[in-house]
Amino acid sequence: MKKVLTFFLISLVLFSATIFAAKDEILIGLSMCELQLERWQKDRDIFVNTAEKFGAKVIVQSSNNDDLLQISQVENMITQGVDVLVIIAHDGNIMGSVVKEAHANGVPVIAYDRLLMDCDLDYFITFDPIKIGEYQAKYLVERKPKGNYFLLGGSPTDNNAHLVRQGQMNVLQPYIDRGDIKIVGDQWAKNWSAQEAMNIIENALTATKNQIDAIVASNDSTAGGAIEALKEQGLAGKVLVSGQDADLVACQRIVEGTQTVTVYKPIKDIATQAAIMAVSIAKDVHIITNGKADNGFKEVPTFYLEPIPVDINNIVDTVIKDGFHSLEEVYKNVPKSQWPKIN
Repeated sequence: MKKVLTFFLISLVLFSATIFAAKDEILIGLSMCELQLERWQKDRDIFVNTAEKFGAKVIVQSSNNDDLLQISQVENMITQGVDVLVIIAHDGNIMGSVVKEAHANGVPVIAYDRLLMDCDLDYFITFDPIKIGEYQAKYLVERKPKGNYFLLGGSPTDNNAHLVRQGQMNVLQPYIDRGDIKIVGDQWAKNWSAQEAMNIIENALTATKNQIDAIVASNDSTAGGAIEALKEQGLAGKVLVSGQDADLVACQRIVEGTQTVTVYKPIKDIATQAAIMAVSIAKDVHIITNGKADNGFKEVPTFYLEPIPVDINNIVDTVIKDGFHSLEEVYKNVPKSQWPKIN
């Protein structure tokens, strides 16, 4: 994490000296899959604020997880003359098709958090999704090395969801092979929907007669749906549940004891760095990356950021210390006598 932040600070200083000297306004198109999830609202606000500090203007459009609408919005941004596109795709396989059109109009493309597949993508920035999945599974198996596990995946159209699953299985497979862990169900929640996740777990609890020890939920939205289903059976807090994104409600569930762990992805880091990358590309400033991601067409230059597993023991030193959520917000449903003391 320290290496990421060091690069982040150095690049910010160098970038500032270069960009502030420029006078021409930069126009960035930020195409977002949706804005319903809390985390995407944070990404948008930090990205826009950072880009504007460097004299850029940002066009933001959300497609509400409608692939054809997102394509249309991106084409409209190209028509409006954006200098660079930053795309958070609903379906990376479908949205990869817009890169060729963007390039035909001299517009470079950055994929943000979700890889665009089978295209000549310029750059990708993300938290390592395989590592996220490994963190989720590792945390659960350290606390429940034997038992019935349910795999609750994210959106099947999101490449990240499959990479998260890959990371989960990297950890779980040896336990499965030894017979210590039995997978009693494996389903995917369309659009990372909490409602769909709740329905899936309700059915799973019925099918297993409530014999589930851990739910490997791939994000906080699906974790929330799973926990609602567990509540109906009086099992919330008794079944281990993972997540990712450190959504406020998830952090509240962690301190209340119904969610076991989330994986915190410091949104300030990725949104700020993505904005810096976008303006740098528009100004033909060299971009530093620290890895590559295979999108089926090429090895895409990628900047990976470090995720952090968060539970009740380190939530103050991570999510709260960073100002991602306040102590008052996270602990609002916990008696004040049980709040941690912060120096």
